[in-house]
Amino acid sequence: MSLEAKIMEQMKEAMKAKDTVALEALRAIKSGIILAKTEAGASETLSADDEIKLLQKLVKQRKDSADIFAKQNRSDLAEPELAQVAVIEKFLPAQLSEAEVEAAVSKIIEEGGFSGMASMGQVMGKASAALAGQTDGKTISTIVKKLLA
Repeated sequence: MSLEAKIMEQMKEAMKAKDTVALEALRAIKSGIILAKTEAGASETLSADDEIKLLQKLVKQRKDSADIFAKQNRSDLAEPELAQVAVIEKFLPAQLSEAEVEAAVSKIIEEGGFSGMASMGQVMGKASAALAGQTDGKTISTIVKKLLA
C-alpha cells in the first residue's frame, strides 16, 4: 500500500474519531505529496526514498517550530507541533539510536580510511546514503564531526 493510500485511510479514521491534531498532520503529509507530484519534472508517483525524505522534512519543520515556540515560552503552540511530529513519525521507518548511528559512521570511516576534517564531506555523503530514512542529517553531521576531530 502506498503512502498516499495509507494517509487517506488514516485521515478517514481521524475524521471519524474527531482527532484534529492527527487530521492536521495527515493533511500536511497529503499536501506535501501533492506538491511533490506537481513539481516540474516530477513523476506521477513518488519513490519510497522520496516519501521518506518528505516525511523527514515535515518532522524537522515541526520540531524546529516547537523549539522556537518553546524558546518564546509558548508551550500552547509547541505542544500541538510535537503531537503532529508523533503522528508523522508513525509513517517513518524505525529510527536508529545515536549509538547505532555512531557505530555505522565509524565503520564507514574505517572502511574508507578517512581521517581529519578534510574528509568530512566524503564521510557525510556515504553516511547519508547508507543511513537514509533511519536518522536525520543533523545527527549524522554531529557524529561525523566528533569522530573525525
